[in-house]
Amino acid sequence: MSGWGRTAPTLATLHRPVDAEEVTAILGHGGARGAIARGLGRSYGDAAQNAGGRVLSLTGLRNVRDFDVARGLITVGAGLSIAELARLTLPFGWFPPVLPGTSQVTVGGAIAADVHGKNHHREGSFCDHLRAFELVTPGGGRRTVTPEGEPDAFGATAGGMGLTGAVVEATIELIAAETDRVRVDTERARDLDDVLDRMERGDEGYRYSVAWIDCLARGRGLGRSVLMRGDHATRDELPRGERDTMPGFATPRVLSAPRGVPSGLLSAPAVRALNEAYFRRAPRLERGRLEPLHTFFNPLDGVRDWNRLYGPRGLLQYQLVVPFGAEDALRTVLERLSGERRPAFLAVLKRFGAGRDLLSFPIPGWTLAVDLPAGHTELAPFLDELDQLVAAADGRVYLAKDSRLRRELLERMYPQLKHWRELRAGLDPEGSLRSDLARRLDLVGGP
Repeated sequence: MSGWGRTAPTLATLHRPVDAEEVTAILGHGGARGAIARGLGRSYGDAAQNAGGRVLSLTGLRNVRDFDVARGLITVGAGLSIAELARLTLPFGWFPPVLPGTSQVTVGGAIAADVHGKNHHREGSFCDHLRAFELVTPGGGRRTVTPEGEPDAFGATAGGMGLTGAVVEATIELIAAETDRVRVDTERARDLDDVLDRMERGDEGYRYSVAWIDCLARGRGLGRSVLMRGDHATRDELPRGERDTMPGFATPRVLSAPRGVPSGLLSAPAVRALNEAYFRRAPRLERGRLEPLHTFFNPLDGVRDWNRLYGPRGLLQYQLVVPFGAEDALRTVLERLSGERRPAFLAVLKRFGAGRDLLSFPIPGWTLAVDLPAGHTELAPFLDELDQLVAAADGRVYLAKDSRLRRELLERMYPQLKHWRELRAGLDPEGSLRSDLARRLDLVGGP
């Protein structure tokens, strides 16, 4: 097994439980190398791997136990994907409260990584919309966890990378959506200062906001961007002939990345040309364009196995957040990326609102995510330097995307790490929950 980046595969015994009782039985006998739950494998690094141990694929837990259509509350199995959730609820006028960059993420994975989307500046992360979840722990069996009833267990599990237990079911508060379109405003920003200013002044007027950013632009164009913001379109905003059509969430598979793509296909010159074309093609200013949901939220879901485009060495995504007031650190990161000519096409900038403590990633500030081909010369020391820069600015990197952070920086980035470890130990006193990520960063101790 490996993560989406395909950088560090390891061998484990794979289990496919079909219900919570089977999950409880497997976790009760984790073995010397322990166990970890896994969803659809979209963590970029090693969070859902467990070398020499057990891995529980929870994609079989896809039941829908209850759906209160009047209030927009739904209780589902943790193996249900965000895409399946959207397809189920949208015809009834409801939509998942948070969509990450791919809809091919399970509900359990969304909780373990406390995923965020384009609306964090206004509506927080996925776990901010949970009423409750069922957690299976190695020693304590099943327990219902709510933010009010068990705030410690809730907070430790939200973003806890599956190391507090296996979530088998969750009750989610949905958001209202009349149609399957998004009303999008698009504008080009000439440089980093320009896009930060536009987002700071205007983001609160939009539910969703994201900027594609050119990480190879230099000089006066450093950080030039295409800013896209919007909200769910109402029925009255649709063309007259489409207003009575039942909305649905589609993720068409129009392309499939070929096998055997050689390393170096996405070279710096090629990516520079792609970036130039993308920036020039974007409108300088466009208001009210209606886009399908999948096009706005998850455009890459239309390309099956797109991670193959990075070649046999795979890719990594470097995602950081720095607090408001640390814009100079963000600028330095972009200067380093452009100065080193790192081939980064998929790069996005967002604003975070209020976050939570412990291991959840978002803090109020700016987050930048950059996809980079793995295996390039000097990439590891280059990213080590960025880690130091981010930590010095009181920022952090996202563990759900990480595959190479040095453990000595973890506590600087996550100052509540000690408290999280104490809470985690209370849920798993024998340390039976393990992963390759946990070993690499010494999160839980043990073999």
